[in-house]
Amino acid sequence: MKQTVYVESSVISYLTSRPNRDVIIAGRQSVTLDWWENQRHRFELRISVLVEEEISRGDSSAAQQRLDKVTEIQSLLISDEAIRIADLLLAEKAVPKGSEEDALHIGIAVAQGADFLLTWNFKHINNAEKKAAITRLIESAGYACPQLCSPEELGGMQDD
Repeated sequence: MKQTVYVESSVISYLTSRPNRDVIIAGRQSVTLDWWENQRHRFELRISVLVEEEISRGDSSAAQQRLDKVTEIQSLLISDEAIRIADLLLAEKAVPKGSEEDALHIGIAVAQGADFLLTWNFKHINNAEKKAAITRLIESAGYACPQLCSPEELGGMQDD
């Protein structure tokens, strides 16, 4: 059985955005494209209606490109359980006020039992200090916390 990856919006954005001159952004774009082409098939991918909403924003042509990438990925509704988890993360300040959508991405991934939450969001999700606090809170509430990671971190080669 394949492990499940909840793909957060930033990954889809890096996958479809125009090449960037900033070396860090360009590197993330390259890693994302490589992961998408060579690693994603090892996993069961999931998104949510929140991901669909976020990638629909902005330029209509760019939004359509993003949406086209996820058409065959199962999209999950936002459950009451996911909302409760997000509210807990916000109330305990594991995710700061004003970052409700980030907390909700985590809540959705936790509620669906994802093995990984794939993101380029190093500010509120895949941040060493935040990850520790998020994991402790999720586990103290009786849930398993998905691995919060970037495509680069989930890029290990498959054993033959």
